[in-house]
Amino acid sequence: MAGCPVHALRETLRGAGLRPTRQRVALGWLLFGRGHRHVTAERLYVEAASTRVLLSLATVYNTLHQFTEAGLLREIAVDGAKTWFDTNTTPHHHFLIEGEVNELVDIPGDLVEIARLPSLPNGMELVDVDVVVRIRRKL
Repeated sequence: MAGCPVHALRETLRGAGLRPTRQRVALGWLLFGRGHRHVTAERLYVEAASTRVLLSLATVYNTLHQFTEAGLLREIAVDGAKTWFDTNTTPHHHFLIEGEVNELVDIPGDLVEIARLPSLPNGMELVDVDVVVRIRRKL
C-alpha cells in the first residue's frame, strides 16, 4: 500500500478525524488528486457526476463542510449566495475573475498588506482576514 494515493487519502481523512466513507474518498480524490484548486459545491457535483460518482448535491455540500471543519479545506464566501472551497489552507488571498464563469486565483498572503482593522467587539478574537480582489478581463 505504500505510495498508493487512495490509501494516503484514507489516512489523511482518518488523521483529520473523518471516517473514510465511499463518498468522502470519492470527493477527496476529485478535490485533492490534482493539486490546489478552488471549487463550488455545484461544480464538484457536476464533476463527480461526469466521473460516474453518483452523489446528491446535499452529500457534496455536507462533505465539503465536514472537510472544512476538519481543516482540510478553506471556505471562501465571495457573495452572499456563492461559496468556494479551497484546498490550499495556508494563509493567502484571492483574485476573483468575474465573467461568464467566475474563477478564483490565489494571491500569496505576503503580497497583501492590511494596515488597519477596526476594534473587535468585546469578547471576540480575530480568526482570519480574507481579501478577495474582483477583476475582469478588459474589453
